[in-house]
Amino acid sequence: MHTGRGSFDDVPLSALFPQLSAADVGSLRRAVQRVGAAQPVLVAGGWDWFPEHAVVTGPRSRTSVILLLCVVQPSGVGDWWEFQLQVGWAEQGRHEVSASVNVGCCCETDHGTHDVDVLRFVVGDEVSLPRAFEACAERTGRWLADPRDADHWRARGGLPTRAG
Repeated sequence: MHTGRGSFDDVPLSALFPQLSAADVGSLRRAVQRVGAAQPVLVAGGWDWFPEHAVVTGPRSRTSVILLLCVVQPSGVGDWWEFQLQVGWAEQGRHEVSASVNVGCCCETDHGTHDVDVLRFVVGDEVSLPRAFEACAERTGRWLADPRDADHWRARGGLPTRAG
């Protein structure tokens, strides 16, 4: 399994998304600039891509990620929050683009990572991959520009307050 990691300029977009035109690829690159402007150091080399997931090979029980940005922020003992922007496959064999804020914690109830805010699009007749990516990149950029703290996101997600 070959996985790539680096800056968005390193991402082989034409290999991952061969159906995109040059204008579409340009749209994705412009959208990423807005994300990077919010937290350039954190975003710079944080892209992961999975060429083995570029082609859908049949029904899926979960989304297979093709392209991912995950910015993780530690917050106290055992807690963290992360901002994700990803493109993958939805169960319907269509691309799915999402932006999310997750709180990871060591709480006693439902221990693990909790999605507290998600914007998700299944690409199809009503929304194109570039348009969905632009919307999710814009949302991710806003979150990164004002990241708050894990306690803010815990409250927003209705999670228990952090002990200690």
